[in-house]
Amino acid sequence: MGRVSKTSLPAPDHATRLREALLAAAFTADGLLDLLGAPAYAALARSETVPALRATRGDAPLDTLVRLFLLQRPVPAGRVAAVLPLPECVADGWLTESGGEVRASVDVRPYSGPDGQDWFIVSDLGCAVGGAGGIGSHEEGVVLGIGGASTTLAGITVRRPVASALDVGTGSGIQALHASQHATRVTATDLNPRALDFTRLTLALSGAAPADLREGSLYEPVAGETYDLIVSNPPFVISPGARLTYRDGGMAGDDLCRTLVQQTGDRLNEGGYAHFLANWQHTEDEEWQDRLRSWVPHGCDAWIVQREVQDVTQYAELWLRDSGDHRTEPAEYAARYDAWLDEFEASGTKGVGFGWITLRKSAAAAAGKPSIVIEEWPHAVEQPLGPAIETHFARQDYLRDQDDAALLAGHFILAAEVVQEQVGLPGAEDPEHVVLRQNRGMRRATKVDAVGAGFAGVCDGSLPAGRILDAIAQLMNEDPVLLRDRTPQAIRLLVEEGFLEPLPPAGRTSG
Repeated sequence: MGRVSKTSLPAPDHATRLREALLAAAFTADGLLDLLGAPAYAALARSETVPALRATRGDAPLDTLVRLFLLQRPVPAGRVAAVLPLPECVADGWLTESGGEVRASVDVRPYSGPDGQDWFIVSDLGCAVGGAGGIGSHEEGVVLGIGGASTTLAGITVRRPVASALDVGTGSGIQALHASQHATRVTATDLNPRALDFTRLTLALSGAAPADLREGSLYEPVAGETYDLIVSNPPFVISPGARLTYRDGGMAGDDLCRTLVQQTGDRLNEGGYAHFLANWQHTEDEEWQDRLRSWVPHGCDAWIVQREVQDVTQYAELWLRDSGDHRTEPAEYAARYDAWLDEFEASGTKGVGFGWITLRKSAAAAAGKPSIVIEEWPHAVEQPLGPAIETHFARQDYLRDQDDAALLAGHFILAAEVVQEQVGLPGAEDPEHVVLRQNRGMRRATKVDAVGAGFAGVCDGSLPAGRILDAIAQLMNEDPVLLRDRTPQAIRLLVEEGFLEPLPPAGRTSG
């Protein structure tokens, strides 16, 4: 693929008519799956276009639109005119017409919203993940479409009605689009003015309300303002220099992510959430958990999850492929590879972590009692995780105020998605160990002893924890006082990880 060229962008003035035409032709996520079938649809996500080309050899309206926007092939003007308001689309800049053929000026990709909304993400040609050209060989300033990072951030975001939301580094506007569904006012910022134009197109073509669009870096465009929700998929790549705006932050190491997170405390309203994707350095002289703990701003609780770690060679190769450098002359590729390794060697970096960071502004954190959980979880999770993240912080609020005596007086129920597994040799009278496993959310699993399994199994909210332990002690011929002394920490861990849910007094069935 050649380098992506940056054209002037369409005007959003008649986006409503274009949207109506796209929907009439079933140019939607569901419509694409029905037309292409699962194998061709999955192949397109891998930038393999041949199956989709074979599936769109007909002349139906949807065939035309797939070839035009997703496969970025020229299509006869007559076919396009039968589907879209061609003169208007050409005049507004969505399409170009030459020699009786029509080409797309921008990438328009169907995207299904969380409640089944039919949305469209607009980006530069060849810059949508899974697009006809795939990712690579980008010029400075181009704007990418939707990819795995975008959907991950959208999935981990707490969705509740808020007055104000801020999308920092909006790109093609995916996070702003999601926020428009539950925020009265959405502000989107980006250092790249072209990205703001694409966000405007994405919102207009998706039928969403306009956002307040502001040009600038990080929080500079919103100085002095606060928000109920902040989201950011920043240019987090740790690279030598800042060749590509969409990924390279232009600061040394992980300073951009650190600065973004540390400055968030002054931008969040009480009770507000902030969600980020980020990279962070693993250095020779500092534990990565300590590094991230220092990022958390005063007045905020935090839940930081490391999803992946790459050594410096893997990391450099990943992003050299992303920019298409692996297709350059061998000497040029080697020189750029060397530059990445020089950067890491100079900073003492031995690896790079990737994950998500969630902050919540709370009075308890402001009073010096923050809840900061930093963990590594490379295992499968079930998106969307927004509800699980919200309940995580609610559990932290509960545990922060409960001493051991209060825990023993509390009533608990086993979370609905938890199942119990017994592991042991076939035919054995007793299992070697018992595992509690979550089938949703973080999908955690934890090994419990006989007391823990018995306790979790009878937690239905009807009895306080202390009375359940007394009954277990009697059954197992244990000292009830000793059992009460040693069990609260295990209960605390089961609550913290979401296996047990505390019941408020109003929800208890007896006392």
